[in-house]
Amino acid sequence: MTIKRLETGVRLSHAVVHGGTVYLAGQVAQDRSKDVGGQTAEVLAQIDALLAAAGTDKSRILSAQIWVKDIKADFAGMNAVWDAWVPKGEAPARATVQADLAAPDILVEIMVVAAI
Repeated sequence: MTIKRLETGVRLSHAVVHGGTVYLAGQVAQDRSKDVGGQTAEVLAQIDALLAAAGTDKSRILSAQIWVKDIKADFAGMNAVWDAWVPKGEAPARATVQADLAAPDILVEIMVVAAI
C-alpha cells in the first residue's frame, strides 16, 4: 500500500495517509498570544486544512487526543470551541489530558485520526 506524507519536514509529517486512514501529528496554534479558545479555534482550522488536503473532513474523524496545559483552567474554554466545531452526531472517540506541553505559551495540542 502507498504511504502519502503531507507537509513533511526533518522531524515529522503533519499528516500521513495509508490504507484509507489519515493520521495527523499533534497540531498547536502558531499565534500563542491567544487564550485557549483562540488557540483551539486555530488548531481546528489547521486540522480542517490537513484533512481536506488528505481528501477527507472532520465528519470522518475516528479518534482525537487532546492535551491541555491546565485542565482546570482550560478544559471548558477548549470544549466550547470543540463542541461548536464537531458535526452534530459525529463526535469521535476522544481523550483529553493535562500535559506539560513543548512551550509554556502552548495551551492546547490536538491530534486526530480520520477515515478517508
